Amino acid sequence: MAAGSDVDWVNRFADEVIAEAERRAPGKPIVCASGLSPSGPVHLGNLREVMTPHLVVDEIRRRGHEVVHIISWDDFDRYRKVPKGIDGIDPEDPAWLDQIGRPLSRVPAPPGSEYSTWAAHFKAAMIESLAELGVEYRGISQTEMYTSGAYRDEVLKAMRERGRIDEILGRYRTKKAGGPKQNQKLDEADAAAAAEAAEGSGAAAEDDGATAAGYYPFKPFCADCGKDFTTVIAYDDDSTELTYTCTCGHTATVLLSEFTDGKLVWKVDWPMRWAREGVVFEPSGVDHQSPGSSFVVGGQIVTEIFGGEQPIGPMYAFVGISGQAKMSSSKGGVPTPADALQIMEAPLLRWLYARRRPNQSFKVAFDQEIQRLYDEWDALEKRIAAGEANEVDTAVHARAASTAAGPLPMTPRPVPYRTLASVADITTGDEAQILRILHDLDPAQPVTTLTEVRPRLDRAATWVATQVPAEQRTRVRDEPDLDLLKSLDDAQRESLRLLVAGLDEHWSLEGLTTLVYGVPKALAGLPADTKPTPELKVAQRQFFALLYHLLVGRDTGPRLPTLLLAAGADRVRHLLSA
Repeated sequence: MAAGSDVDWVNRFADEVIAEAERRAPGKPIVCASGLSPSGPVHLGNLREVMTPHLVVDEIRRRGHEVVHIISWDDFDRYRKVPKGIDGIDPEDPAWLDQIGRPLSRVPAPPGSEYSTWAAHFKAAMIESLAELGVEYRGISQTEMYTSGAYRDEVLKAMRERGRIDEILGRYRTKKAGGPKQNQKLDEADAAAAAEAAEGSGAAAEDDGATAAGYYPFKPFCADCGKDFTTVIAYDDDSTELTYTCTCGHTATVLLSEFTDGKLVWKVDWPMRWAREGVVFEPSGVDHQSPGSSFVVGGQIVTEIFGGEQPIGPMYAFVGISGQAKMSSSKGGVPTPADALQIMEAPLLRWLYARRRPNQSFKVAFDQEIQRLYDEWDALEKRIAAGEANEVDTAVHARAASTAAGPLPMTPRPVPYRTLASVADITTGDEAQILRILHDLDPAQPVTTLTEVRPRLDRAATWVATQVPAEQRTRVRDEPDLDLLKSLDDAQRESLRLLVAGLDEHWSLEGLTTLVYGVPKALAGLPADTKPTPELKVAQRQFFALLYHLLVGRDTGPRLPTLLLAAGADRVRHLLSA
């Protein structure tokens, strides 16, 4: 497949970004960007804001170009609401409600945190996850940029050009923000998510600076209460004297050429950064790309006011969780990259973001689907090893399993995730028992140390411990169900006898699989290689249900070969014999 194919979105964007960067600034490092607001847990939906440019940046770097990925930490954003689902925090607590309006970098951290501020607390977890995911970037704190005066010239320019900015924004104020650009259709879930995002904690919902006293694109934090419930009522271009009032009753006059305790409103702030940093590529979510929203308006402000150019900016769709609605950091309790990395290895999580185009929604599996995901991954690796995978799948796998800096850590021996989960479940994490079972899976190539199956084993064990409800956990019986055994008919007794008699000869995962499927065939007088008929499938299901009842007291459970290995031959004989 040639680079630039529509099938491989990373290659296509890399081609476009390289060409655009060469047009704008030949020979200079290529700049791509992301922005994250640490208003709460930085969740798996936010991760797409990072992974989309990361994968493009990494492809550009693999091709030998100098490229930088900027992540702007929007820690100077206002604290908008008290999120739900944060340990130790009551969203109705007046003390936390009183923090609304302050910069995230000045709000106290949640109780028990090792960090001093809200922003630092939620940044730290994401920084750790990005390191595990192999994301190389340059972080920029917007608190540091504004309070150090780094943006002073841009702030003064925006205030001088406030009339022109107001005119640009006015082109959209009467337009209804009815959805994304043409050819970027949303399903109902994404449309609802876009509406929620506009209401939620993201910067996209900020006002554009219009007030009854006139238009001012700069918003100061009050020197008295520390909040941004302020209104600029006067500004002098020559002296840079700015006067503001606050709802707390405070009024102040400052020199904007010296004052650094405030920031540009979002619709001006974002294009200002594009121009200052020379950003060539920055994706954004649905909420930023509807008519009149920050990306659309920013494209005109960056050109007409700051003399820059709008980046290539694809819209990305939202990310969900199996069995849950779309994530919003303002609502709390949503899974983060750190949560996902507890139950899956970094290459698997990268693969989810790499294999879908940015405008395609997908879900991260925290339920049984994670087992199927790992099965898909293992099957892909086998096809690649055999030279049977197509070029696109091979490229996507390479982007997931490695970066330009080298391969990411992976489990040396990829025993199926579902097998490891079953073993961890049945043994309740007893490592000696786990090793015994894994050793018996394949006698020809026995697992001799748990190091061979880590970290996948640990991820599977964590999944069982945190995601499988207690009532669904597997507990092998200690004593036989004598009442059930006495009630069996002759055919059922014979099926159990055949199984018990074949245990020693078939004691491996493959052998026991053959045995449990073969017993109903033998009972029906059929050869072992008989292809299953509808009648045979019914008999097999009935036999399996009987075994589950006798072994774990339920209709279903882990795959029977794994369950038999876990229980051990002696225990199986004890439970299946009257």
